[in-house]
Amino acid sequence: METKAPYTKAQIRELPDGRREVLDPVRRRRVALTPEEEVRQQTIAMLHEHYGYPLELMQVEGAITVNGQTRRCDIVVYDIDGHPFLIVECKRPDVALTQRVCDQACRYNTVLQVPYLLLTNGHHQVVVRVNLAERRLEVVPQVPIFKKNVK
Repeated sequence: METKAPYTKAQIRELPDGRREVLDPVRRRRVALTPEEEVRQQTIAMLHEHYGYPLELMQVEGAITVNGQTRRCDIVVYDIDGHPFLIVECKRPDVALTQRVCDQACRYNTVLQVPYLLLTNGHHQVVVRVNLAERRLEVVPQVPIFKKNVK
């Protein structure tokens, strides 16, 4: 799915050294606008504007402990009861969405136990439904639309 840039030129600040920053609506602060960050911001906008997920139910770069090491999830979306619902793994546009990328999200899911994973590089996305009971993954066409009454 194509998404427009989720920010206006007014939200991008050019620094004297040539780097750019953008205002992240989830973290509510300016962050360096790297290629991966641009994908992350596009994905936040898509989840919010197209699928209806409130920004308040998203966490960006939240720390988790996997096999004794601290890792950061690009985006975690929570349900209305505060349970993790979706892990998003963002890659730069020039990084292919390989099995290794899926494995990374699955490792994070050993901790969070979400029913959905979203892998994206801004050009392509793969949505995976996780069947925790059967330990199976199934590629599905899209992320579920947010519903306030669905857990």
